[in-house]
Amino acid sequence: MNPISNVWNHPKTSAAGLLIAVVTIAHVLSEQGITLGAAGNGTVITLVSAVATAFLGLLARDPSGQTSSTGSTAKLGAWALIALLLPLPFMAGCSGVTVAQDIVNWTPALQSAVATVDSTAALLAPQDAPIFAAATVGFDAASNLLVAQAKAYLANPAAGTLAQMQAQVVTFQQQVNAALLQAAKISNTASQQHALAAIQAVATIVTAILALVQTISSKAQVARMAANSTIKQAAVRPLLDDSTAATVVASHYDEPVEVARAQVARAEFAEAQAGF
Repeated sequence: MNPISNVWNHPKTSAAGLLIAVVTIAHVLSEQGITLGAAGNGTVITLVSAVATAFLGLLARDPSGQTSSTGSTAKLGAWALIALLLPLPFMAGCSGVTVAQDIVNWTPALQSAVATVDSTAALLAPQDAPIFAAATVGFDAASNLLVAQAKAYLANPAAGTLAQMQAQVVTFQQQVNAALLQAAKISNTASQQHALAAIQAVATIVTAILALVQTISSKAQVARMAANSTIKQAAVRPLLDDSTAATVVASHYDEPVEVARAQVARAEFAEAQAGF
């Protein structure tokens, strides 16, 4: 029997294959400008793609199904990986103005996250508070400057204002990554958990913004941005919690957490591939 048919006819991989097909077709239709009408804050096409991706995520998290075959689980994992690499609504089809507006739209969440960082020192042990404060001292200025540059680019989407936004998002990313590494050195377990959780909220938003800026940057510009990113994502990735990141993104885009989880994974994958 055809081995491809074996995979397709498997009760779990057939479902995964169907969901992959739905996401793929939805992406193609979206690229062609076919929306099938509005649905909430998006379109019918983006909604269908998001729902299919969410179901695929749930399917991938339940590998037992009707069989315990290691091979079947591996195939399902491959389907899930393909889905994560497909362009998703929050990562695809963005113009410079759309990206700038999305960054501006992140302003309330970013300001709230930075405010939480500012108040977190009071929750830490006395010996840990100064370490945390020193690590995060530049967050207010960096966030305000990034938002100001996004607004400037929104008003004047020129190469110069884009370059300023590219430089600032990398600068902010580096500040956040450095702060995560410093917070990880806090020996008091409770203090360390409070510190990392507060910084991660900011880190998640900066990662989302960096991913958005990548979508409107040329390969040469992305390479230049990555070259200025000396503390790589791989160095701080073990300090981050996937559920927290997914919750932040899901809340911002008003979507299921599983969809947000896939979006965060794809953003991190794209940044790692680019050298961040």
